Amino acid sequence: MAKSSKKDAPAEGEIPQATAAMMSLSPVAMQAWQDVITECNRFVMDRLQQDLETQQSMLSCKSPADLMKLQTEFFQTAFKQYSEESIRLMQMMSDAAGQSMKEVQSSAKRRYDDVPL
Repeated sequence: MAKSSKKDAPAEGEIPQATAAMMSLSPVAMQAWQDVITECNRFVMDRLQQDLETQQSMLSCKSPADLMKLQTEFFQTAFKQYSEESIRLMQMMSDAAGQSMKEVQSSAKRRYDDVPL
């Protein structure tokens, strides 16, 4: 009899491994993850709205010069927004890493004057 290569589903009430791993993260990391996801969703929704508005404007162009001007403005704006968003996300991740490091640091540090002689 051949063995099945399919993995067994977790029993009822049992937490899947991926969920358990995510739950073991610190609250700071979970909040940071949620903030990043929220920011990405906000950015994508804004960009999609601008894309739709640009498409509507393109359909109303009367000359190739108008179309070229609109496309140039669209790409310049998009490039600027994507650059700013990547900087914003990197800053969010950097701040979260700093917060996580503060959480990990021991509260029982020794000071220079409490070392026994």
